[in-house]
Parts: sequence; C-alpha cells; structure tokens
Amino acid sequence: MKIALIGYGKMGRMIEEIAKARGHQIACIIDLDNQEDFDSPAFAAADVAIEFTTPTAAYANYLRAFQHGVKVVSGSTGWMAEHGDDVRRLCTEEGHTLFWASNFSLGVAIFSAVNRYLASIMNRFAEYDVTMEEVHHVHKLDAPSGTAITLAEDIVARLDRKDRWVKGEFRHADGSVEGTKDTPADALRIDSIRRGEVPGIHSICYDSEADAITITHDAHSRRGFALGAVLAAEFTAGRSGLLTMSDLFNF
Repeated sequence: MKIALIGYGKMGRMIEEIAKARGHQIACIIDLDNQEDFDSPAFAAADVAIEFTTPTAAYANYLRAFQHGVKVVSGSTGWMAEHGDDVRRLCTEEGHTLFWASNFSLGVAIFSAVNRYLASIMNRFAEYDVTMEEVHHVHKLDAPSGTAITLAEDIVARLDRKDRWVKGEFRHADGSVEGTKDTPADALRIDSIRRGEVPGIHSICYDSEADAITITHDAHSRRGFALGAVLAAEFTAGRSGLLTMSDLFNF
C-alpha cells in the first residue's frame, strides 16, 4: 500500500518506521515547508494519507487530500467544533473518506469500551460523582485532549445525571493554574495537566462518601498510537465514508 504522510514530527517519523516495517511504501511526505506537494502526482497516487498535524491545519489538509481523491486517516484534534458538520457532509454525501480518532491506541480502544460499560453500570448509583483528569506533554496545544472529550461524551451519553462536560482546572507546565474545580452537579469536569514529555494519561474517577472507583490508561510511548494509525490506514484503504475506532475494533 502507498501511504502519504501529512505532518512529519515525532508521530510522523514513527508512523513511517512502522509502515515500512509492515511492508508499505511511503509515497509522499508533506510538512510545513513543502505544502505544494499536495498537488504532486506522488500524493495523488497514495492509497491513504495519514495526517497528524495541528487543530488549525487539519481541516484544510482534509480538503486538499479530498480534492485529489485521497482517503485520510487523522489523529488531529480540536477542529471538530468548527468543521465537524462539513466533514460529515463531505464523507456521507460527497463520497470522501476520513478515518478519524482522537486516539489510535489499542489500549485506549479497550479502555473506552470499559469506560462505556462502567458508565452504564454507574447510572444506577447516583451517590457516585464522576470526574476526569488528563495529563499530556508540554507541547500539546489543545485542552482537554481529544481523547478526554471522547471519553466524556461516552459518559454523558450514559449517565442521566450528567448533561455535558466542562473544562475544569488547567495546570500549565510553568506551574500556573487557570479554571476551577467548582462544577455544576449536572456537568462532568475534565481537569488538564501539562508536564514533561508525558505521552498521555487519562483517569476517570467515580467518588462517593463510602469509596472511589478509578480507571486509568497510561501510555508508555507514542508507539501504540503510531501502530494504531497504520492499522487504521490498512483498514481504510478498502472502505469509504466517515470511519472511527468503533469500526476498526468492535468491542
């Protein structure tokens, strides 16, 4: 399979390594300094493009790939609030293909399934309040993380006592703090921490006067995300439409 890479940072390089090890060809690499290569024959010949860039660049990258009929696998977050409806329309009505996930890790896919099941159970026990904390490296631009938002939306969909998620306390790498932990009873609070080179830690806590139940996913490296992105590309090559991890891993 021919893969184009959009974004060539740490994730892009790791994806390249894993894709080659699995027998795939890197047809084209696009980064900030060669945006004109979106219009190259090499890019147009790709079976799938894997995109890991920034919230501000992702949507435009999708559009440029779709112009050349190239399917996209993307782990960029932060664009959905503004452009989600248009991307859904492009994939459901105009025949384009995007596999999007806030997190491509197999472990996170399993963790997400556990989260949904636990939330369904806890809907019967109103004495437990639920909160979430996500920790990431200092280079991450968006907060809360896309993974945290996805996990929170799954909880809100299953807990009658929670109507929405809200940003809670945000601890920056320099030690400064913004936001608050004071949250309305009908809202799920997501606290964010930025420190060091943490690949990603997500913890969900159900707390009551009697006890607390906490589940945590702790990524040891970015390698699991990169492998998942290549697996998603292999899956996407023969499919169309708007795809997610639920399509790849049916837990």
